[in-house]
Amino acid sequence: MPQSKIRIALEPAIRRVMHTYWRFVRGMTLGVRGLVIDAQGRVFLVKHGYVSGWHLPGGGVETGESALEALRRELREEGNIEIGGVPQLFGFYFNRHVSRRDHVALYVVRDFRQIGIPEPNREIVASGFFDPSDLPEGTTRGTRARIAEVIGGHPPAEVWVGA
Repeated sequence: MPQSKIRIALEPAIRRVMHTYWRFVRGMTLGVRGLVIDAQGRVFLVKHGYVSGWHLPGGGVETGESALEALRRELREEGNIEIGGVPQLFGFYFNRHVSRRDHVALYVVRDFRQIGIPEPNREIVASGFFDPSDLPEGTTRGTRARIAEVIGGHPPAEVWVGA
């Protein structure tokens, strides 16, 4: 069986194990996502090696770390992106798709610079800037919904819709 099919087959089990672990270690989980928009109006998306689909870059806020610190760290790690000014906090979402304890803060980032094109690695297998009207196949429902809220002016939801 090819490695990608094995990874996709194991994904639900790994996710359940990790969320069971987090349930005992953390009362509530908090994540950040960045909707990075370039001068041409394109959005930056990443494709992870451990979960299917295209997503907004981001990740969990670690103990002792602010949401903005986590956003800066995640954008550097996933996209070689350095934030210039202060990003706009756009919304705060309950992410019941992941667990009953997960919440995500969405920031809009327009002032940034990308220091080189990110090399694919184990975590991020692909990334790039995409026109919101021509997103890559496999862009998740949650990612599409957040882009529609920010760029399309749709009202923000309370819940981050699933994959």
